[in-house]
Amino acid sequence: MRRRRAPDALDRRPDPSPTPDPRSQGREEDEEPSELDRVVGWFDQRTGAATYARTALRKVFPDHWSFLLGEIALFSFIVLVATGTFLTFFYIPDARPTVYEGPYAPLSGQEVSAAFESVMRLSFEVRAGLVMRQVHHWAALVFVAVIVLHAARVFFTGAFRRPRELNWLIGFGLLFLALGEGVTGYSLPDDLLSGTGLRIMYSAVLGIPFVGPNLAYLIFGGEFPTEGLISRLFVFHVMLLPGLLIGGLATHLALTWLQKHTQFKGGRATERNVIGPSLWPVQVFKSVGLFFLTAALLAFLGGMFQINPVWSYGPFIPYVASVPAQPDYYVGWLEGALRLAPAFEPVIPIVNWRIPSTFIPGVLVPGLLFGLLMLWPFLEAKFTRDKREHHLLDWPWEAPVRTATGFAILAFFLIQTLAGGNDVLAVFFNMQVETLTLIFQITLVVLPVVTWVVAYRLCVERQRAAAHPEAEAPMGGVALRRSALGGFEEVEEA
Repeated sequence: MRRRRAPDALDRRPDPSPTPDPRSQGREEDEEPSELDRVVGWFDQRTGAATYARTALRKVFPDHWSFLLGEIALFSFIVLVATGTFLTFFYIPDARPTVYEGPYAPLSGQEVSAAFESVMRLSFEVRAGLVMRQVHHWAALVFVAVIVLHAARVFFTGAFRRPRELNWLIGFGLLFLALGEGVTGYSLPDDLLSGTGLRIMYSAVLGIPFVGPNLAYLIFGGEFPTEGLISRLFVFHVMLLPGLLIGGLATHLALTWLQKHTQFKGGRATERNVIGPSLWPVQVFKSVGLFFLTAALLAFLGGMFQINPVWSYGPFIPYVASVPAQPDYYVGWLEGALRLAPAFEPVIPIVNWRIPSTFIPGVLVPGLLFGLLMLWPFLEAKFTRDKREHHLLDWPWEAPVRTATGFAILAFFLIQTLAGGNDVLAVFFNMQVETLTLIFQITLVVLPVVTWVVAYRLCVERQRAAAHPEAEAPMGGVALRRSALGGFEEVEEA
């Protein structure tokens, strides 16, 4: 008869029954998973998405209002896509002539293009058509404006430095695509104001040496105006440029996600950490709330403030120019540059090629300025010999040359934008257009230089004050003490 040996620690086998999960306390043991649990589990077993989702939800975002500018631009683009999709159901991209017989009496019986007629029908006959048009237009204005503000924040704080130079170039590409979207969409109604702007654009493109005529033919489909122009602009506006924008935005956001997020100096922030709330739940709810606020603001603007009333301008007629004719602000600087430029057409000696007067102000000068801004991360790294990675942002006064250059370029574009409405300003100030143009021409040369010098000196003085706080002048005043008789007497401070 065998005896059973008492099991020791070496003979013990693990209990095949799983250890109860403390999170499941209070649940019935025989509770079956729901259908949603099965679906989520099925996808997780085949993709491992749960691991990536947990990592993503723990990603930290710095808590500063200026970082929300990029999100506002993204949300404005979403509103643009939504309202633009609605408009494409009713818009006809066709320049063939037709007779307008709609409810707007001043244009009844007039020959217009099919594109203009469809925009009139959208504005007066389609339910919610006018408000959708105006929300779409306001969203485009906000979209470009916030991109510029976001780019200015990145530039003045040095967020473009290594390792983010590529994202800076992608951001500039998005700005150019947004400008192209605005110009093509602004021209689709085929009204007199947008047609005048297209004529100016055609002249600027045609003035590019050597490649101008071929490029103008490629974009406009022949000598302006052409019947195929509206359909070409429609393809650019709803297919090519939006596709490039979506791809660029996805790449821009992916690089921002993969790279460490920048943050301002102060507190516990260092080059090796990121201080702020995680994506879930704080940043998610903050972003969702910001999206609804952005959409509500754009809806308010579209419903309460009229913009681009094409019925007041009338259809485009090639031999008629709209006066006053100002484009939207994002290309108003180009209009101002053409108005301020002198009638100067130099000749290239070797090939005897005359450069049109529109090339230098409309193509060369803005190309040089935009090129300088795009290459600034590489130029700054070269001249400062700074090859380090930077995850902490500069305050603007910590980089005097960068800040002064940025403000000077902004002043240059501001004067050009104001000059784009010199005829309206001349009427408002009761001045001659020629006199106001001369003032703008002088200011265009003087103001950027003065702005650069003043901004540079302010930054240097701010640096000096921060480096030597003890050198600051003491606060003025004297110490008084009330006497026994009710008066006051001066005393020396300890």
